[in-house]
Amino acid sequence: MSEKEFHYRWEYDLRADPRALWPLVSDTNRFNRDAGLPDVARRAADAEPGRAPQRRLRLSKLGVGVEWDEEPFEWVRPFRFGVVRRYRTGPVAEARVSAELTERVGGGTRLVYDVTARPRGALGRAVIPVQVGRVSARKFAEVFRRYDALALEGAAAGGDAGAVASPLGASERALLEALSGRLVAGGEDAELVARLRETIARGDDLTLSRMRPYALADAWGATRRDVLELFLRATRAGLLDLRWELLCPLCRGPQQTAETLSDVRAGQHCDSCMIDFEVDFDRSVEVVFRPNASVRAVEAREFCVGGPQVTPHVVVQQLVPAGESRTVRPQLEEGRHRFRTHAHAEGVSFLVSREGGDTLTLRAEGGGLGVGEQRASTRPAVTLFNDTDGEQLFVVERAAWGGQAATAAAVTALQLFRDLFASEALRPGDRINVGQMAILFTDLRDSTRLYREIGDAVAFGAVMSHFDVLREEIAASGGSIVKTLGDAVMAVFPRPAPALRAIINAQGRLAAPPAGARPLTLKAGLHSGACIAVTLNGRLDYFGSNVNIAARLEPLSTGADCVITGEVRRDPEVSALLGDPASGLAAEPSEARLKGFDDERFELWRVKRT
Repeated sequence: MSEKEFHYRWEYDLRADPRALWPLVSDTNRFNRDAGLPDVARRAADAEPGRAPQRRLRLSKLGVGVEWDEEPFEWVRPFRFGVVRRYRTGPVAEARVSAELTERVGGGTRLVYDVTARPRGALGRAVIPVQVGRVSARKFAEVFRRYDALALEGAAAGGDAGAVASPLGASERALLEALSGRLVAGGEDAELVARLRETIARGDDLTLSRMRPYALADAWGATRRDVLELFLRATRAGLLDLRWELLCPLCRGPQQTAETLSDVRAGQHCDSCMIDFEVDFDRSVEVVFRPNASVRAVEAREFCVGGPQVTPHVVVQQLVPAGESRTVRPQLEEGRHRFRTHAHAEGVSFLVSREGGDTLTLRAEGGGLGVGEQRASTRPAVTLFNDTDGEQLFVVERAAWGGQAATAAAVTALQLFRDLFASEALRPGDRINVGQMAILFTDLRDSTRLYREIGDAVAFGAVMSHFDVLREEIAASGGSIVKTLGDAVMAVFPRPAPALRAIINAQGRLAAPPAGARPLTLKAGLHSGACIAVTLNGRLDYFGSNVNIAARLEPLSTGADCVITGEVRRDPEVSALLGDPASGLAAEPSEARLKGFDDERFELWRVKRT
């Protein structure tokens, strides 16, 4: 300890390895809560030329307000992170906090937690040794030991890490039991309902204020779609509330919350990244849940707003002064990554593979990012060069979105969602990009002759039964019927392979119906591509060139096949399906011009059973 600063260094030998500990230790929002720190409020910060954006935050403890400017967190996943806070008010003038996780020989982790605090006046010199040196030291040790046990148990970050004794009163618990019982009586999986019931009863407010069905499915070892559909039914039953979060394309953090799709606005702004962006259903809109207030009231509070787990796709974030460089060694996953800075948000990409180079150079220059196409190994030495005249925040992130977000594109494509939330639609006149969707069109062959041969009443019954078969197969494969047009159907799926399976199964069932029913021939066409979502006749609908292409394919089908485009054929899952002899499917290539696209010849394939 010097005259000007207090310095504390705590070392912990933990049993779990750094990769298992990282999601827990680096979740600074949860850690600050668990360590007994007060919640924080955001304030508007002043922009400083030549510096990375900072956050201004405020808290109150024992009636004393404390306000500070916080630099962006720096980290190298999964080994270390840190932050600098400069206080505008209160007994502390500046604080620097860092954590470093080092793998121990023989297993486990050496965790070093370092705090340096510069006091402001006599009050600071009196408060810091007590609050940091004694109170925080004791709480930090307790929290890290608990996280170590959770990491060894395989607990997922954001799952049960902060579980507490049930805060429910008798009436709330009775309602929770009653609604859970109704879900089980309605056919829901009893084990999944029990997991949801216990999560609501015992989970902490941080977990319950933003329940992500895919994240909980992974933590429970359950199928993601099963948990998502359970959450949708639980919402309709009054156990949960659903809302939509609009995510920034850079930091991927929620910038707005909408109670319904009609509240979603395409144009958004991210204060952290200082960008305007247009939302789209497959990346920027995520569905999340919380308990209905009648079952359990949940208070959403923030205890830290910028730690590494706020942006888990970011593997490196470093502040590099003008004219300087820094070398770090992160752990990278195989696949496409992106490098950007706060001043060059568009970024450039590079590929990570086991065969990649052991060194990687990422450079920010006055005219942009001076990086050519590079390949890096999974544990490279990454050198960050700042050749600009201002401070730069360097960011290296996984390019793939994927992750644990249940996106609006996937949710709105579910038949169950359309059945339970038929009124969920965009504001009339609004349109939002959806991204990649598989679009299926079908139509009964010779349906006019069918009405003539067997009579209107019998034929109508056969057509309605064909809709039931289509609905069953489409819903079972994760898609939904958007609309019917006479005897024709338009359906959408998040991915083309399940769509192809659904239509092939439906064609087979209709061609070989139960005894006494008339065989039906179903023509089908399938295309995959980006489209836009709009509201038509009070329901969510899809439009765009790719929808038009899909609609032109069905007339080319004989009814014994499904006509697909080259985009569908090249999808990895479709390629694997068609290449598997056990699938019993074959694809024959062809070409054709489509109505309305006279200047283009399309690569088409006829998929049918062998």
